[in-house]
Amino acid sequence: MVSAVFHSPLEAAAAHVAAPVLSRSVAAVPAAAAVPVQQAPEPTPRAPRDFSWIWLRVLPPILGFGLLILVWELVALKNSNGFPSPGAVWQQALTVFSDPFYSKGPNDQGVGWNVLSSLKRVAMGFGLAAAVGIPAGFAIGRFGFLARMFNPLISLLRPVSPLAWLPIGLLVFKGANPAAIWTIFICSIWPMIINTAVGVQRVPSDYMNVARVLDLSEWKILTRILFPAVLPYMLTGVRLAVGTAWLVIVAAEMLTGGVGIGFWVWDEWNNLNVANIIIAIFVIGIVGLVLEFALIRIATAFTFEEVKS
Repeated sequence: MVSAVFHSPLEAAAAHVAAPVLSRSVAAVPAAAAVPVQQAPEPTPRAPRDFSWIWLRVLPPILGFGLLILVWELVALKNSNGFPSPGAVWQQALTVFSDPFYSKGPNDQGVGWNVLSSLKRVAMGFGLAAAVGIPAGFAIGRFGFLARMFNPLISLLRPVSPLAWLPIGLLVFKGANPAAIWTIFICSIWPMIINTAVGVQRVPSDYMNVARVLDLSEWKILTRILFPAVLPYMLTGVRLAVGTAWLVIVAAEMLTGGVGIGFWVWDEWNNLNVANIIIAIFVIGIVGLVLEFALIRIATAFTFEEVKS
């Protein structure tokens, strides 16, 4: 017995429409499931702070100054001749620097005026030495005849003590101030001549060969080749010379008198004011350190890596 199932036309049409929709929804499920879910990034662990610079840069100078003050305090305790302690010098320094630019006459002025007077003499003597020494160094380094001519004189005069030149200045210039400037000049000129000449002699020979091939004039060789190559050596000579000049002026002013940090030291010694002498020592050291640091920064800015090494 055969049974027949009859469907209405409406049910057939509904089934025909539902089939594609069902197939598309089924096919869409894997596509939706394939989209990856983004996770929040894990926080980066913070690097530990590096405090090694304290041990390498800050602590050693503090320990050095602490050792100096400790030795100073021990010397003051053991000395019965009135050698001032660090605390007494500190109190005197507050008094001295409370009015550093007072003026009560030519021989009684504040420490500020004395430092400025010494710096003025150093600037004049050092400027004259640079104006003469640097061109002389270029000439001596450039020409072998001049090098053989002046090297014995430089070797003879350079080791002479700065104070040995002071009587010559007093005799020739008939005045304490020009004699001090002369002493600074003659003692500052040697480092600039020697370092500049050495820099010229160390210019690579290839540079000079190229200059000969291009038939450059002596002026172009000086400005385009020698000066840029010699500049680091020249600045090193300037740095050494300014340290010598500041060292010489203190000794020269002790003997010539007038206004200046060297004269101030000698005058305080005559007044038996040891605290002011120690203050002057620190002032001289700080000013010299500032000059040295400034010239080191300038020299470093113009120094090539091979010269630094």
